Amino acid sequence: MTPRDMFAHLGSIIASLMFVWAVFQQYFPYQLRNYVEKYSQRLMTFVYPYVQITFNEFTGERLMRSEAYTAIENYLTSTSSMQAKRLKADIGRNNQSLVLSMDDHEEVADEFQGIKLWWASGKHISKTQSFSFYPVTDEKRYYKLTFHKRHRDLIIGAYLKHVVKEGKAIRVRNRQRNLYTNNGSRWSHVVFEHPATFDTLAMEQEKKSEIVEDLITFSKAEEFYARIGRAWKRGYLLYGPPGTGKSTMIAAMANLLSYDIYDLELTAVKDNTELRKLLIETSSKSVIVIEDIDCSLDLTGQRRKKTEKEEVQEETKDPKQRPPKDERENIISQVTLSGLLNFIDGLWSACGGERIIILD
Repeated sequence: MTPRDMFAHLGSIIASLMFVWAVFQQYFPYQLRNYVEKYSQRLMTFVYPYVQITFNEFTGERLMRSEAYTAIENYLTSTSSMQAKRLKADIGRNNQSLVLSMDDHEEVADEFQGIKLWWASGKHISKTQSFSFYPVTDEKRYYKLTFHKRHRDLIIGAYLKHVVKEGKAIRVRNRQRNLYTNNGSRWSHVVFEHPATFDTLAMEQEKKSEIVEDLITFSKAEEFYARIGRAWKRGYLLYGPPGTGKSTMIAAMANLLSYDIYDLELTAVKDNTELRKLLIETSSKSVIVIEDIDCSLDLTGQRRKKTEKEEVQEETKDPKQRPPKDERENIISQVTLSGLLNFIDGLWSACGGERIIILD
């Protein structure tokens, strides 16, 4: 048999198999197809010694982006730029550098404790049902990890923890840091680009070194705080007249640890419930600043009551000029000293970790 005859025979076999598969997919009942596919997969496990794990980009009913997928994407950035032949490029968050990642249907190899494994990227494309001449395609990307089944315990345990941890660390290093402020119970932010560092800070060198060492020790003390059963947070009290460098000190601390800053305006917070809501919405790796705490609120709860003359004058005002009763009652913040202490060092302060709280 000549090579031409062999290729012709092979082509006819492949065409026949494709025809049979198309008929099977089109005309066989779903239950039967599911039954055949299930047992064919079981049969493959006896001859295929590799295990595959798929990490989808979106998970859950609300299709939120998976944190595991994001961590893997960050972890593979350096590996894919060295191995993959087809890459995707995007502008980094600092708008100053390109971030490379492997393109769809690419594969790169990785090694962990002498074990070789493979990462592959892919995507599912499904057409949505719509009455349009231009149907919309729904692309769902994923990463697939392949490794030998004899290394299952090590890969599922230590390796995946290593990937997620490294991916999150890379995201923190490359992220764009923000400066947040609150308007009522909502945070808004701008890009944080303050140039202050401990090298440029005017301070005694001994005291400066002590603070830097304390901050770095705190940032690496997650296991210590978990072992002693305390929330992973640290508090500082800065005091002094205006212009002595308190705000510059806060910026230098945030730049040293690459943390975001949340500047909490207590006078804009209506009550303790809003204060707790603001705390829950802060992220880890952040500095929460409460400035001028002694001037912002009457924290003892002994608020100045209106005199009878003031009340009479307010009641005799034109109703169109007088604010509604609800607004008049909410002009003064109802945050109490107890609520603030619970925010700083109480039960709610344990929501999240790696936070520094500064009272200025």
